[in-house]
Parts: sequence; C-alpha cells; structure tokens
Amino acid sequence: MSDSSRVADFLFAYENFNLEKEEKFALMIVIISSYDDAMVKEKDEESWATSIRNNLLKDIRIHKNTIDYWAMLDEADLDNCFFVTPFIREIVNVAKLGGRN
Repeated sequence: MSDSSRVADFLFAYENFNLEKEEKFALMIVIISSYDDAMVKEKDEESWATSIRNNLLKDIRIHKNTIDYWAMLDEADLDNCFFVTPFIREIVNVAKLGGRN
C-alpha cells in the first residue's frame, strides 16, 4: 500500500536491498503511488524526485509499463491526470519513450 510518509523508506529499500525484478517492479509502483500522494499533500521532496528518476531510468526495462501507466500519454488535459504525471512525462522524454504504442 502506498504511504506518502514512507517514500524515503521505500526508496531506501529499492536502492539498498537485493531485490528481484518482480520485487523492484512492485516496489516502484508503491513508490510512485506514495510520491503522488505526497505531491497531493505538498509534502514531496526534491531528493525523492531525483532518486525516483534515477531508478526508473536505471531499470527502464523493468518499469516501462509502470511509466506508461503514470504518464497517461493519451490524456492531453493534465487536470485529468495524476499529480505525478508531468514528472513521469519528463522521464518519458528523457528516455525517449513517447513514440511507443
């Protein structure tokens, strides 16, 4: 379950535990969901964004579907998106994932 107060804990686990691909996949979903909740509450930290960005790009093959989900590339109106969507779209642009189906 996501928890906006535990983003740093989740990131620590992602970066420091010896996780299998499936565990990384699942944990990143929790991380992004928790980060989105923190953004809603205006309690997000830039260091979290940096870590999330770096981990998504480092493990892009594991997280392509997760990135697609949160980026909501088919939605033009950001008011109909997650708070985290603009941040995830930046990652899409850096990773050059925007043209995929």
